[in-house]
Amino acid sequence: MSTQTESLMWHKISDSDGIVWLTLDVQDSQTNTLTSDVLLELSNEIALLSNDTPKGVVINSAKTNGFIAGADINAFAEMHSVDETFYGIRQAQDLFSRLEKLSCPTVALIHGFCLGGGLELALACDYRLAEDSLNTRIALPEVKLGIHPGYGGSVRLIELIGVLPAMGVMLAGRTLSARAAKKIAVIDRIAPARHLKRVARELILRSPSKQQASPLQKLLSKPILRPLIAALLRRQTRKQVNPEHYPAPFALINLWKNQPANRQQYFTAEAQSVATLIRSDIAQNLVRLFLLQDRLKGFGKQIDFKAQHVHVIGAGVMGGDIAAWCALRGLRVTLQDQSAERIAPAIARAHTLFKRRLKLPYLVQAAMDKLIPDITGEGVAKADVVIEAIFENLEAKQSLFKTIEPQLRADALLATNTSSIPLESLASCLTQPKRLVGLHFFNPVAKMQLIEIIYGKNTLKKWQKQAAAFARQIDRLPLPVKSSPGFLVNRILMPYLLEAMQMESEGIPIMAIDKAATDFGMPMGPIELADSVGLDICISVADMLASTLGISVPDSLSKFIENGHLGRKSGQGFYQYDHQNKRITKSLESAYSDPELLQQRLILILINECVACLDEGIVDDADLLDAGMVFGTGFAPFRGGPMQYTQKQGVDTLNQQLQHLSSVIGSQFKPNSGWEGLS
Repeated sequence: MSTQTESLMWHKISDSDGIVWLTLDVQDSQTNTLTSDVLLELSNEIALLSNDTPKGVVINSAKTNGFIAGADINAFAEMHSVDETFYGIRQAQDLFSRLEKLSCPTVALIHGFCLGGGLELALACDYRLAEDSLNTRIALPEVKLGIHPGYGGSVRLIELIGVLPAMGVMLAGRTLSARAAKKIAVIDRIAPARHLKRVARELILRSPSKQQASPLQKLLSKPILRPLIAALLRRQTRKQVNPEHYPAPFALINLWKNQPANRQQYFTAEAQSVATLIRSDIAQNLVRLFLLQDRLKGFGKQIDFKAQHVHVIGAGVMGGDIAAWCALRGLRVTLQDQSAERIAPAIARAHTLFKRRLKLPYLVQAAMDKLIPDITGEGVAKADVVIEAIFENLEAKQSLFKTIEPQLRADALLATNTSSIPLESLASCLTQPKRLVGLHFFNPVAKMQLIEIIYGKNTLKKWQKQAAAFARQIDRLPLPVKSSPGFLVNRILMPYLLEAMQMESEGIPIMAIDKAATDFGMPMGPIELADSVGLDICISVADMLASTLGISVPDSLSKFIENGHLGRKSGQGFYQYDHQNKRITKSLESAYSDPELLQQRLILILINECVACLDEGIVDDADLLDAGMVFGTGFAPFRGGPMQYTQKQGVDTLNQQLQHLSSVIGSQFKPNSGWEGLS
C-alpha cells in the first residue's frame, strides 16, 4: 500500500515501509537543474517532511540521463549584484541545511550525472548511493565557471572525506566515476541499476554509521596546520593554473584556511566568496562560454539522426583516432587503409585510449570488438556515416570520392575531414555534390571538443543537420562553418603561427615567444603548437592559404621540412622532444625583446583574422566565433574568446594598435575592413 502526492516537479510517493521517495522531474527539460522553482518546491516538501517525519527519504531523478546537473546557470547570469547573488546562495544553503537536519535517514539515489549543486544536495543527505555504470559521472566542476562550490558543498565534502581528497576533487573540477567516488568515500554504496531501490531501502532501514573524514584528515584541518596545508595546495595549484587568470581555486583554498570556527559562519563565508567571484569578469566570461556550449549542442538537436555504423577511410593519426573515438562512444566502426600494416598503429593507439578511459578489461575488449580493420572497404556500402580522412590532396580525395560514391547507401552521410580544402572543390567530382559535408576534427581527437561542420554553397540542410547530430552523438560540439580556405579555426591560427615563426627568424628566442602567449592565457605557445600540429602540415595549410590571405611563409619553415624536422612527431622541430614525445625544456634567455610587444603582435594578428572571418560570414556571429576559438584551440577561456576580449579592450583601441604595428612591423597588421562594422 502506498500513497502519492503531486507537485509540479517533485513527485512524492510513500511506500508500505513508510519511506518517502521524492523524485525530481523538471518540466519541459531533458535535464534536472536546481532552478528557483525547483528549490522552492523542495523547500515546501521538506517543511512537510519535518512536520510529519517518515521512516526515511530517498531523493532520486526521473530523468534517464542523470540525477541533477547543477544550479541554474542562467539564473546566476541574470543576477546584477554581489548582494543579490549572496542572498540567492544563502537561501539554497539554508534549504540544504534543513534537509540535512531531517530527523529521519536520507539517501541520494544517483544515476548518470550528479554535478555541482546536484552533488551538493546529495552531500546534505546522510547517504549517497550510485549506479555502478560508466554513465555515472560525479563532480563539483564549479572552478570551470570561475567559482567554487557554494551551496555548502565545500564545507560538507571536506567534513566527509578530509581536506586533501576533497580539494583534489574541487580544485580541478575533476569528474569521478561511480567506483572512483566510492573509493574515496564520496559515495557510500554502488549497485547495478536493478538493485538500486533495494539497496536504498536497506540503507534507510538499517541506518549504518555515516561516513566521516579519517582522524588524520581531521588533524590536517586543525587551525595550527591549515596555513601549512594551504601553502602546499596553493603551490600545487599554481603548477596547473595562473591565479591571475583563474582565481577561484585559490579563493577556495583561502576560504578553507581562514574558515570560522562556527559552521554556520563557514557557510556564510562560502556564500560570500562565491557571490564575489561570480560577479567578476572572469566568471562572467566562463559562464558565457558555458551557455555558448549549450548553443552549439543545440545544432545537433535539429534532426533525428542516429548512426550505428561508421566507416573511416584513412588510418593515419587523424583517421585512426576518429575511428577509435567513435568506437569508444559505442558505434560499430570499420577502418580502411591500403594494408594491415597501415591500420595496425591506429588499432594500437585505440587500445591505449580504451585502457585509459575504460579501465576494466572486459569494457576495453568490448570497445576493441567494435573497431574493425577493413582493407577492402566492405564497410562503405553498410555504413550510416562515411568519413574520408586521407592526406590533404585535392586530386587524391576526388579520386577516392569517385570510387566510393556508387557504393554509398542513399541515406548515408558522406563527410570529409579536410582541414583546408574548400568543399566546393572536393564535391565537384560527385554526381550528388550537395551531399558532401565537412566534419573537421581537431588533434588530439580524444581531447578537442569542437567539430567544424563545413557546408558549401549548395550543401543540403538535411546533410548539414545530420552531421551536427552525429557530432553530438559522439559527444562533440558541432559548429556550422561556411566553406572557405582554412575554414574558421585553421584560417585564424595560421597568421598567428606564421607571425610567431617570423619573430623566430628575427632572432627572438622561441621560449620568449611562447611565454608571451601562455602569459596571455593560451594553453601552449604558438611555436610549440606548430611543432605539435606538425611543421609539414603547417606549411601545407599555409601554402594553401597564402594566395587567399596574402600571407608569406618564412624560409625557415621550409628548411625544417627539408631536414626532416617535422615537429613533435619526428623528435625535432623548433624544439627537441624525447622518446616519449615530451618537450626537452630549454631555459628562457634573460635578454629578449619587449614581452608586451611580442604578445601584442601575436594576439592582434589573430584578432584581425577573426574580424575578417566575421566580415565574410564564415560563422554567423561573434558568439559562435568565440566558441569556435575557445573549444577548437583553447583560446584563453577566462577572456571569453577573441571577440569578447576585443569588446572588453575597446574596438578603437585595438584598431589603433594594429595601425601602429602596420607602420612599424609590417603590412600583415593592416586592419581588415571588417573593423569598420564593429561597435
